[in-house]
Amino acid sequence: MSRRTKHKNKLITNESLFIRGPLSRLKELGFAFKVFFNFIKAFRVMHFVGPCVTVFGSARFTQESEHYKNAAKIGAELSKIGFTVMTGGGPGIMEAANKGAYEAGGYSVGCNIVLPFEQKPNPYLHKWINIPYFFLRKVILVKYSYAFIVMPGGIGTLDELFEALTLIQTNIIKSFPVVIFDSQYHKELCEHIHLMAKKESISPKDMKLLFITDSIEDLITHIETYSIKKFGLVKKSVNPKWWLGEAQKTF
Repeated sequence: MSRRTKHKNKLITNESLFIRGPLSRLKELGFAFKVFFNFIKAFRVMHFVGPCVTVFGSARFTQESEHYKNAAKIGAELSKIGFTVMTGGGPGIMEAANKGAYEAGGYSVGCNIVLPFEQKPNPYLHKWINIPYFFLRKVILVKYSYAFIVMPGGIGTLDELFEALTLIQTNIIKSFPVVIFDSQYHKELCEHIHLMAKKESISPKDMKLLFITDSIEDLITHIETYSIKKFGLVKKSVNPKWWLGEAQKTF
């Protein structure tokens, strides 16, 4: 058995135990406490990160990839208009967006999922949190963000895209900008979303929740208009409580 297979089996028997059906009352209570503890830990780490834009994308693209280069440029431009760049904290597109912000003098944070392969915190993070549960991680990626950028990615990226859209559609969160970058890569996805509207499985007005572009300049203008101006975002001074062990962000 390979090391990766062993790790996968360990993941299934430990972190995924709670979805296997009813457990003993003690185990269910223990799991609930673990979730609560990880939420509180994440809140403490991310409380002063400032208004964020979350960038979603694949962990598998290398630095030579055009997708990686575009993500780095986007991260830099987001930092220039005052946003903290938040990602899943791993390699690929996530690393690129964090790197762009980091090297442009902006603030860069990550919500790293604990996996036995493929994922580890990238070196361009001022602050990050390791999170053992996907659902908890998605809450944190959404909680502090005023816009979402969807770069080329795989199943996880699509999951994050539709999670954000569902929350906006159902008025759980405000109508923050959702930008799909690279129309050619996402061509079939966009066609299917149009098909859903045509077949009336979504409302035609839901199409307005998405902005699809190949231009970094247009992406930034869209976010400035529908995030910064729409929600009146301004830089605020924060007052961390030293007796809670809190620290103001510094970079």
